[in-house]
Amino acid sequence: MFIFTRILGKKQISQLTFFEYVTGIAIGDLAGVLSLDLESHYSYGLIAMFVWFIVPLVLEMLTLKSKTLRQWFEGKGTVMIKDGKVLEDNLKKERYTADELLEQLRTKSVFKLADVEFAMLETSGDLSVLLKSENQPLTPKHMGMQLTVEKPNQTVIMDGVIQDEPLATAGKSRGWLHTELDKIGVTIENVFLGQVDTHGELTVDLYDDKLKVPKPSQKPLLLATLKKCEADLELFALTTKHAGAKQMYTESSDKMKRVIRELETLLKS
Repeated sequence: MFIFTRILGKKQISQLTFFEYVTGIAIGDLAGVLSLDLESHYSYGLIAMFVWFIVPLVLEMLTLKSKTLRQWFEGKGTVMIKDGKVLEDNLKKERYTADELLEQLRTKSVFKLADVEFAMLETSGDLSVLLKSENQPLTPKHMGMQLTVEKPNQTVIMDGVIQDEPLATAGKSRGWLHTELDKIGVTIENVFLGQVDTHGELTVDLYDDKLKVPKPSQKPLLLATLKKCEADLELFALTTKHAGAKQMYTESSDKMKRVIRELETLLKS
C-alpha cells in the first residue's frame, strides 16, 4: 500500500476527489481482507490491489490530457456566491444549507456575508472565497511600496549540527556561522534550530529556553546610519556659506531622504 500510494502521488493524501476517495477505500479494504482472510490465496488479493492501483494511475495520465475526462472523474466547481448574491439553486444542487455555507465562510475568517464578492465550492469540498475590493487586506502594492523579493529561509543548524547544503545555498561559510554565534554568545551544541533569512541574518532557537538571545541589529544600525548621514548633510547645508556647496548638500540630503523613505519599511521589519 505504501509503494502504491507513493507512486500515485501526493493527491492521494491531500484533498481527495470522488474517484480518489473510492480508490483509497477499495485498496484499503482489499489490504484488510488480504491480511485477515487466511483461507484465500494471497496472490488473489495482490492481483486485485494491483488492478485498483493500475486503473487510477492510467486514468490520472489520461485526465492530464483531457479536460472532459477531468470534469467527468473529478467534477467541476460550483459557484455559491456571485456578485455578492447567494445562488440558492446551486446550494440546493450541492445539498448545502445556509448554516453550512456560513460555517465554511467562518473557516475562511469571513463572518459577514455582505463582505463576499464571489465564492466557489471546489471539487475537493473546500470553499474558495473572494472578498469585495474594499474588504481585501491592504498590501504594499496598494501603497506604492517596493519590497525586496523574499527567499525561503535556509535552516543552517538543526539539532546542534551544521547543515552544509543550506549553508552553501545561503552563500555563507562555516567560518561566518561560527563568527555569528560568537557574536550572540552561544555554542553550536546549544542551538536547536538556526536559520539564515533573505538578508543574511542569523536567527537561532536554543535548547536552553531560559537563555535570551539578542535580536539581530544590522538593519536597525543601517537605518540609524542613513538617518545620521541625512542629518549631517542638512547640517552642512545650513552651516556653509558657499552657494554651490549649499546646493550640493541640499540635493544630497533630499536624495538621502528618498532612499530612507524607500528602505525604512524593509529595515524596520
